[in-house]
Amino acid sequence: MSVKLLDVNTINKIAAGEVVERPASVVKELVENAIDAGASRIAVEIQNGGKTYIKVSDNGVGMNGEDASLAIRSHATSKLSSVNDLQLVTTLGFRGEALPTIAAVSKFSMWTRQEGNELGTLVRLTGGHDQLIEPQGCALGTTVLVEDLFFNTPARKKFLKQASSESGKISEFLMKLALSRPSIAFKLINGNKLSMSTPGSGKLIECVESIYGRDIAESMMLIEFKDRRDENFRINGLVSKPNVVKSYRSCQTFIVNGRVIGNRMISKAIEDAYLSLVPKGNYPLVVLSIELAPSMLDFNVHPQKAEVRFEDDGEIYRAVRYAVTQALERRQFANEDDADELSKIAAPTPVKKEPPPPIEKPIDKPIDKPIEKPIEKPIDKPSIDKPIEKSIEKPIEKPKSEPPERSLFEERMEPKKIIPIGQVALCYIVAKGDDGLYLVDQHAAHERIIFDRLSGYTDGIPAQQLLMPQPLDFDEREQRVIENNLELFHQLGFTLERGGDGVWRLAEVPVDVIDADAESMLREILSSLPTMDTSFGDDEQQKKVLAKNIREACLAMTACRAAIKAGQELNVRQMQTLLNELAKTKYPYTCPHGRPTIIEFDSDRLATMFKRKGF
Repeated sequence: MSVKLLDVNTINKIAAGEVVERPASVVKELVENAIDAGASRIAVEIQNGGKTYIKVSDNGVGMNGEDASLAIRSHATSKLSSVNDLQLVTTLGFRGEALPTIAAVSKFSMWTRQEGNELGTLVRLTGGHDQLIEPQGCALGTTVLVEDLFFNTPARKKFLKQASSESGKISEFLMKLALSRPSIAFKLINGNKLSMSTPGSGKLIECVESIYGRDIAESMMLIEFKDRRDENFRINGLVSKPNVVKSYRSCQTFIVNGRVIGNRMISKAIEDAYLSLVPKGNYPLVVLSIELAPSMLDFNVHPQKAEVRFEDDGEIYRAVRYAVTQALERRQFANEDDADELSKIAAPTPVKKEPPPPIEKPIDKPIDKPIEKPIEKPIDKPSIDKPIEKSIEKPIEKPKSEPPERSLFEERMEPKKIIPIGQVALCYIVAKGDDGLYLVDQHAAHERIIFDRLSGYTDGIPAQQLLMPQPLDFDEREQRVIENNLELFHQLGFTLERGGDGVWRLAEVPVDVIDADAESMLREILSSLPTMDTSFGDDEQQKKVLAKNIREACLAMTACRAAIKAGQELNVRQMQTLLNELAKTKYPYTCPHGRPTIIEFDSDRLATMFKRKGF
């Protein structure tokens, strides 16, 4: 066996396999170069999904003839001068690999001209060979044309997807990049048709509207976070209301120091912030921008610079989760013009088709009368023989320790009060308003009411003693969770005492829970917690995260068990009371498990369903 040095052309083709995976990779490298060149307008044209034709034009600073001839050589870049610069890199490109590797696997042409020069420069290569560099008239900035991608590497070409799939990848990338640079006007022309156009006004909300539409833009709430300890660490952006979700993660755009990246830890932080607000498998729209000192991260971990390594992942996770949670609680809309419409809160369409809850036979078990004042733990279980009519009609008040809060839903419902008409399948409440028809899931709505009431008990949820403590066995992981959070479980109404090796006694349960449900409920809470190491040692922040997850799981489970069920008949007064109480909750549009509680059919949607042009 003899060792040989590879020729430059072979080296470039190998490098292209890492940098240029598909047409979207070409667009990414060329558009990022345009941004680094200071462009304020960038136009992308593609044919056949970019497999046969990609043209990227910009109005950036351009290059002179000498720089243009160097730009097509490997590892030639204006963005780095030494290895030390990698620690402080702020440009999107820095390796000097993009142009030579793209040229090595395509028919490549580039026109570029700087301001003040009468003529520009044309650079042309075919598969990295037959280099032509000559003066030529052209517009200010740079235009790159890439034709017949992978024409000389058929093994790579046959793995490309259909044109629609490849163009979809390009469109997705450009949308995210446009959201990261709202001050740049982007345009995408796909098959001679305008596919995307952003205004370049510098306003993120206008960029969101141009990409996702006005309805989505009106649902977006502001994210604003600044670390007091580090003025360089900021988080800004937009998140959608919990009832505006998609079934795919690509609707979430993460930007770190101006670069669009993918990061599972950031995605997890957002999911945890929405934990009890959206259905599982659905994702809110997010445009999240993180700014921090370049020395705190490293982009040089992936050939396409699509990933980033943070110096402290835990700190980023906590900051993102906190920032998104604060945005949800403040409910400060990016566009306040239409903030008083009920239709902006009621989910316009179900997120996902789900079978209705099973219809149970009417049961005699009534709903417990809401407890207005925390009670001292009674020895005997309170009576639950109150009739359902009285129980549900009594307003559910927040504990007196918490001042009354006017919810967004209440503000929007007041001028357009919805009135119940009846029930469907003893499961859904049908109601009417001035502007449309509403369907309300009675179980999900009552879950939300109870969940918010329980969440308001700052001094602990009222508990009731069991006549006979229940002995329970737990595995090693469950025991660690219990031992580390005994006081938290006690505040939630579950009093657990050591009863021997691996055995615990359940002595008290929340007043809203039936004795027979207590054990299964406690085990469900423990099994539903995130799969994380529970032996945190001295990591107080991670302990707080777990404690929050336990509290949310417990309250959601308690609310579910105590809420009225499908199959339970309600009279008109009970339905009206349920709607009124739902209006007072903090997040009335979803239950604690994230399912929608209310769906609207406005007049426009009804007209469409009946194939009418309108009223």
